[in-house]
Amino acid sequence: MIQIKPVQSKKEFRAFVDFPNQLYKNNPYYVPELVWDGVKALDENVNPAYEFCVSEHFLAYQDGELVGRIGVIINNKSNDKWNQNYARFTCFDFIDELEVSRLLMDEAVKWAMSRDIKAIHGPLGFTDLDHQGMLVEGFEELDMYITIYNAPYYMEHMIAMGFEKDVDWIEYQLIFDPIKIEKLHKIAARMKSRGAFKVIEFKNKKEILPWAESVFNLYNIAYAPLYGMTELNQKQIDLYIKTFFGFVNPDFIKIVVDKEGDLAAFAIAMPSLSKAMQKSKGRLFPFGFVHILKSIKKNDALDLYLIAVKPEYQNLGINGLLLDSMMKNVMDYGIQSAETGPMLETNNNILSQWKFFNIRQHRRRRVWKKNL
Repeated sequence: MIQIKPVQSKKEFRAFVDFPNQLYKNNPYYVPELVWDGVKALDENVNPAYEFCVSEHFLAYQDGELVGRIGVIINNKSNDKWNQNYARFTCFDFIDELEVSRLLMDEAVKWAMSRDIKAIHGPLGFTDLDHQGMLVEGFEELDMYITIYNAPYYMEHMIAMGFEKDVDWIEYQLIFDPIKIEKLHKIAARMKSRGAFKVIEFKNKKEILPWAESVFNLYNIAYAPLYGMTELNQKQIDLYIKTFFGFVNPDFIKIVVDKEGDLAAFAIAMPSLSKAMQKSKGRLFPFGFVHILKSIKKNDALDLYLIAVKPEYQNLGINGLLLDSMMKNVMDYGIQSAETGPMLETNNNILSQWKFFNIRQHRRRRVWKKNL
């Protein structure tokens, strides 16, 4: 017998967050989420997104054993911006039994329809910086810490439940080619000689912090037209600065300023945390943080998190300045490859910037949609 229960207690929220860590504990491609971070993200007293979102979360039990989870979010800010009346499903994980996934989704849809919602899509989080997009290609690739891993059978369940593709993101692995990188260096040198833009690099985290708010403000502007994006408010920016900039590696934070010294572009990358998170098994303590710190200092892979250019400066080659500066540190660290992270398959501006690398398109993620 399958029972669907709303998540209410702290113990249940912890079980909700930890469920995929248990479901995929023997999967070599899955990267665990830090349980404590996941619990905080669902706390209305901690996550500023609850100022414009409402949500509910459900667990599925079969004969007393936890077998699935789903969250459902109504993001009023997003609905207003995109003129929609949608709910978002999130954190949708389940064993390979259609009755389990169907009952979970039915409960999420029932909750959404009671609030006059007309369609549901996902997986999406509270913001564009949350985990989103169901994996539909690349199941035998080591996942990134910032993305979702799921088994191939999820796609079969979505189709059986009547969902259709809404949008796809694709991901590249970048393989560094010395000849192409030398070409990138020459182009960047020519741009620098013109004096219109300047790359600023950092020696420590303290030097980064004065730029942190400007970085997120530019993120709001540059990413505004992209699918499902809602601009971060001040409380969200403050929280991201507090939680994210505490463990960045300054060698992989790059910014470009214009002649007036104003922020024109930025790039944020990190040595890959995937293997460190696997070793930590979703826990910082007692030794999880040690694996993470080691990974930040020494690694052979790089994860590219965010790149943004001020709209009026796009298509001027500023991306080349950022990437050229990043490559100098890549060589110093002995990094062999990089992961782009998800990119909208229709976003030609971002897809075209990887021409200075050998690329391998190895993963695809999907947002599914169903009218109610």
